[in-house]
Amino acid sequence: MSDAAPVVPHKGLITLSIMLATIMQVLDTTIANVALPTMTGDLGASQDTITWVLTSYIVAAAIMTPATGLISDRIGKREFFLISIAGFVATSMACGIAWSLPSMVAFRLLQGIFGAAIVPLSQTFLLDINSREKAGQAMALWGAGIMIGPIIGPTLGGWLTESYNWRWVFFINLPVGIIAFLGCAAYLPRTERRPRRFDMFGFVMLSMGIGALQMILDRGNEVDWFAAPEIWIYTFLCLTGFWVFVIHIIGTAKPFLDPKMFLDRNYATGLIFTFFIGVILLASLALLPPMLARIFGYPTITTGLVMGPRGVGTMISMILVGRLMRVVDARILMTAGLLLAAASLYYMTDFSPQMGSGPVIWTGVLQGLGLGLVFVPMSTVAFATIAPEYRADATSLFSLVRNIGSSIGISVVSVMLTRNVQINHAELGAAISTYNPNTVDALQSMGRSPLTLQIMDGLVNQQALMIGYINDFKLMMIVTLAALPLIWLLRKPAPRTLTATESPVIHD
Repeated sequence: MSDAAPVVPHKGLITLSIMLATIMQVLDTTIANVALPTMTGDLGASQDTITWVLTSYIVAAAIMTPATGLISDRIGKREFFLISIAGFVATSMACGIAWSLPSMVAFRLLQGIFGAAIVPLSQTFLLDINSREKAGQAMALWGAGIMIGPIIGPTLGGWLTESYNWRWVFFINLPVGIIAFLGCAAYLPRTERRPRRFDMFGFVMLSMGIGALQMILDRGNEVDWFAAPEIWIYTFLCLTGFWVFVIHIIGTAKPFLDPKMFLDRNYATGLIFTFFIGVILLASLALLPPMLARIFGYPTITTGLVMGPRGVGTMISMILVGRLMRVVDARILMTAGLLLAAASLYYMTDFSPQMGSGPVIWTGVLQGLGLGLVFVPMSTVAFATIAPEYRADATSLFSLVRNIGSSIGISVVSVMLTRNVQINHAELGAAISTYNPNTVDALQSMGRSPLTLQIMDGLVNQQALMIGYINDFKLMMIVTLAALPLIWLLRKPAPRTLTATESPVIHD
């Protein structure tokens, strides 16, 4: 991101093409979730093994994301971006024609490998073709695609599955990918190649740590976490991989990731902050659809319509924040955004099984407004002072940390929900006994029959589940408030325009 406005023809068409590719890739992280039940029979899978359709993609993308900077430097950012789009579309079509679970898992692995670079490279290109003064607007547009994708993914996937079949969840990428590829091939500027030695040992160690961490998060809830030897093995591999990787990059001459980029305070703080955003954004999104289905009985399409206004709130705030950043300190905008997100989670703790869809809608809009105010300034300020040669590596690591935060957040709230429901059911069920006058009165009025006991057990289950979701919302609120002090560790770039020979001036 230069200080003087770069001379890039067809900037609007470049931005449109980049964003189409970005939205296509982000959608695929959630669009297939709702299609899993129908895939199970067609692919001859079980309830336990069908989740590998999701796991294979997540693990492959996580491992390949850190390699984005190195590969793009060696073959060119434009060329790597085009290869990624073409490969992603081709493997999407292969997923759509998969004939068995092993073939689907293999194609999803390839899809994750090709798709890993799309999001970080799209952010890099938008930073490259825009001046620092317009970076806020560019990041607003990019952030809209990143945040809207997971929101509309389940709804679009549900509609395609119900109206056609699950294969269209993957076939939908073909027209979008073709348009994105042609636009990028025609207008995306070529960049200078920067040959770099491939640090194979560093890549293998980082890949081992990331892959093992993703397996812990994905498999832990199914096998009761550390009660299973499998999780202990993954934990050993995870800790070993990360520890050896850190030691290696500090001591080697040309490491896989240059540790000097972590000396930039804004970028280092932004990495921690984007981890929290990943937790807040996708963990809350993971809670709502099953809550609306299990407690309120909403079908997939209705769930999507109820959650849709959250995306509207995000879009509104992102449109505004790109302009507000010119006159308002980005740290103030981020503080306001986190407070709005925390307020929405606070009001969500008042949810009850008897309410209508109104509270879900307006708290969603409030949370969308808040996260929009946070995401754009964070993405802009985090890269405001980092050296351009680190940008591709920095954006790929930024995406990786956000995705890891999302995975950890989803795992934590899922574990908390499962255990809280069990505890709540035991405590509420203990109150139903013949020694409780209220229970005796209820049984007398409804009649002592198995159906009556079944109805009472259903009500206990519903209340235990609702309390479990409320406890998760409280936890998310605490995490959101805990992230507030990090904002004021960021440094604000000076508003003045710099000459080509100057370095950015920063204020504490």
